[in-house]
Amino acid sequence: MERTQNVSEQSLATIRKMQQSELTESVIYEEIAKFAKGIENKETLLRLAKEERAHYEIWKGYTGIDMKPEKAKVLKYKLLARILGFTFAVKLMENGEENAQAEYELLKDEVPESIHIREQEMEHETSLLGMLDEERLQYVGSMVLGLNDALVELTGSLAGFTFAMQNTRLIALSGLILGISATFSMASSEFLAARSEGRTDALKSCAYTGIAYLITVVLLIAPYLIFGNANYIAALICMLVIVILIIAGFTYYTSVAQDQPFKSRFLEMAGISISVAVISFIVGVLAKQFLGLDI
Repeated sequence: MERTQNVSEQSLATIRKMQQSELTESVIYEEIAKFAKGIENKETLLRLAKEERAHYEIWKGYTGIDMKPEKAKVLKYKLLARILGFTFAVKLMENGEENAQAEYELLKDEVPESIHIREQEMEHETSLLGMLDEERLQYVGSMVLGLNDALVELTGSLAGFTFAMQNTRLIALSGLILGISATFSMASSEFLAARSEGRTDALKSCAYTGIAYLITVVLLIAPYLIFGNANYIAALICMLVIVILIIAGFTYYTSVAQDQPFKSRFLEMAGISISVAVISFIVGVLAKQFLGLDI
């Protein structure tokens, strides 16, 4: 039964928008639940889907119309869940609902039920999201270790090599040898550390650390393979831009998936990496002049 007699056109338009959103999110939860690992994770996602569907039915009571989910949005979050993990995708979607606070404020006088729906989404759904337990998030610490170490060590080394060698191919070769050696060193250190703590997941932990390190190595060396031999400064600048993008991307991922502050962590990681690069560049300049080398 429609309940539009006491609802303004502006509020009705808002309700239609929210009805569409609730249905779409319900379908997204259902789709992600199909491939999410772990029975408890599947059950949690289906409970979230059920709640969103219930909210859709409430809004439908006001609009009196059936809707279809937004296929593009469903596809977007399915892809995000496949690539970056379902915890990241779900929390990113729910974070978007925080922007709907103004819409709930608009409706609270005309639609009292909106208060209950908002409270449920703020409290119950938040607690359900906290129940999600995804394997890859258990190894974020290992990935951060590999990423941070690679960024700091390789950024500094490449910056130092840049002025000391002034040849992109030599810099890339040196960076590749250093990077691969450091990858095995860091991965084995993580494995031994995990074993010494009596953990049974030492191999997985070392794999996450090593993969994060190796990917970082490849990305940072790439500019020196792309630019010509004489364009070492351009390669250095490009490498530093990649460093900032890697830090921004990974920090954003962890800030969403683990509910951590973005700005402070980003500035901390970026500040350390860039500072090390500047110091290493200066060391490269001084070393070349002091040793009198002309490579």
